[in-house]
Amino acid sequence: MTDPQHSRTAPAARRPRILRRTAAAGLALVAGLAVTAAATLPAQAAEATEAGARGLDRYYGQHLDWHSCVLGPDDQDGAALEQAGARCTEITVPLDYGNPGGRTVTLAASRIKATDTRHRIGVLLLNDGGPGSPTIGAPPRVHAALKETAGRFDIVGLDPRFVGRSAQIDCGWPVGLSILSSGIGRAGFERQVTLQRDLAAKCRSAAGDLLPYASTRDMARDLDLLRGALGERKVSYLGLSYGTYLGTVYSQMFPGRLDRMVLDSALDPRHAGPELIPHQLPVLDHAFTDWADWAAARHGTYGLGRTRAEVTAGVLHTEEAAANRPLVLGSGADAFELDDSRVPMVLFAGLQGDSEAERAALAGQMVMLAEAAAGKPVTPTADTIAMLQALFGPQGSPGGSAVQAVLCADGPASHDPEHYWREIERSRAESPLFGPLLDNISPCAFWDAPREAPTQVRRDARALILSATGDPRTPYSGGVALHEMLPSSRLLTLQGANQHQLYGIYGNACVDDTVNAYLASGRLPDTDPTCTRQ
Repeated sequence: MTDPQHSRTAPAARRPRILRRTAAAGLALVAGLAVTAAATLPAQAAEATEAGARGLDRYYGQHLDWHSCVLGPDDQDGAALEQAGARCTEITVPLDYGNPGGRTVTLAASRIKATDTRHRIGVLLLNDGGPGSPTIGAPPRVHAALKETAGRFDIVGLDPRFVGRSAQIDCGWPVGLSILSSGIGRAGFERQVTLQRDLAAKCRSAAGDLLPYASTRDMARDLDLLRGALGERKVSYLGLSYGTYLGTVYSQMFPGRLDRMVLDSALDPRHAGPELIPHQLPVLDHAFTDWADWAAARHGTYGLGRTRAEVTAGVLHTEEAAANRPLVLGSGADAFELDDSRVPMVLFAGLQGDSEAERAALAGQMVMLAEAAAGKPVTPTADTIAMLQALFGPQGSPGGSAVQAVLCADGPASHDPEHYWREIERSRAESPLFGPLLDNISPCAFWDAPREAPTQVRRDARALILSATGDPRTPYSGGVALHEMLPSSRLLTLQGANQHQLYGIYGNACVDDTVNAYLASGRLPDTDPTCTRQ
C-alpha cells in the first residue's frame, strides 16, 4: 500500500516462476454483465490529464536515479538483472491523476542501455501481461531475443502500479489467483459466492483506497510519465497478452507518442475487464482436446486413456471424485486438498502451451490426480508443489490480488449472483469442465463500479500484431478484431500452434525474425505475414 504522501518500494519476496506464468496466462479472465454505469472523468479534464497538464510537469520532469537492481543477498531476480547489465530506478506517479498534488506511488523500473549509441533507435518499453505480471525482470529476455538489434535500444521493464516492486497490493487471500470453478452442482456455486464475497471484503480492508486506481488507463498514464522522465519524445512498445491491451489503450490516450509497437498474443480490447475470461472457452476446449489426443497417443506411458474420449472421461471422473471427497496430494502439514472447484484450474494452468515438456507436465499431474481419486498416496513433484502454492496457497495472494484489482477497475461486472449461475448452466452444457470455471463469479461482483469507462478504440495506430491460431488464452479472433480496429497494423498469424506468448519465448524463427526486422527498421511488413509451427 501507499502511505499518505509517498510509497517506497519494499523488497519483494521471490515468487515461483509458475506464478508469473499463471498470472500472465490470463489470465485473460472473468465474466460479467454491465448492470451499473461506470463513472467517467469529464472529457476536458481527461484531455488535460493526457496532455501532461494540471500539475503533472513535476512528474514528467523528475530525475531518475539509476542504481543496482539487487535488493538483498537472496534477490535472484535482481542478481539476474545485474548480470545482464541492467540498472534499476524508481519513478513517482500520482495515485489519482485527477489530483496530482495528492498521494503518490513509487514504481520500479529496470533498463539495459543501448550500446550502439551511434545507431540508437530509442527506448523499448515492455509489459509482460497478466494483468498483474511483474515486468522489471523482462529486459534480459528481450535483449537476447533482439539479437544484433539489442544494442540499438534502451530496453526498459516497468512493474505496473501495485505489482511486484511497484507498491504491490496484497489482499491477504488464503488462495492465490481466486480463479476457481463453481464445481459440478449448485451447492458448489453457493460456496463460491460466499468465498468470492469474502475475498472482495479482504481486498477492501487491505487496499480499498487503492483499488479504484488500478485501471489500465492509469497504467497507460504511468507509461507516459516514464516516457517523459526518460527524456523521450516517442517510445517503442512490446506488450504480451494483457500487455497488448495496455499498449492499445496507450495508443488511444497518447496518440503520436509511439514509434514501433509489437502486440504479442493480442486480445480484443472490447472484452477487457471482467469480460475477459469467458471469451477463452472455445480455444481452451480446443487446446484440451489437442492435449487429450496427445495423451491418448501415449497411453502406454501415462495410462490416461487410449482415445480422446477415454482421456476426457477420465478427467471428468477425477473431477467428480474430487466433488465427493477432496483429492489429497502430499502428506501432513504440506498436503494439498483439491475439490471440484480446483481440479479444472490445474488443467487451465497446464494448457498455456503445446510444447512436449508442457504437455508431459500436465499429463503427469493428471496421473497424480487420478491416483489420488483412487485413494492412493501421492507425492507431488517440486514443480507441481510450486504450481499448487501459486494457484491455491497464500503465496499466490499478491499476484491474484493484482489480477483482480486490474480486471475489476477496467470494466463493470454484474452484481447479481444469479446472472453467473445462469451463465454457468449455459456453458456447462457446452463444456462441463471449463464452463463452470470461466463463467464463475469473481470478487468483481462485490466491488464498486470502475471510476472510468473502458477505452474505446477510435484512433488508428501502426503496430505488428502477433496471434497464434490455437492460442488458449487470447483467441486468434481477438488478434483479427484488433487488426481491423487498427487499419495501419499488420497481423502476423502463427498457424497450427496452441501457444500463448510468442516472441522470444516459443522459439519460432519466423516469428522472431519478423519482429526483429520490424523493430530494427521501423517498417511493417507489406502484407500480413503467416508463420507455421515448427
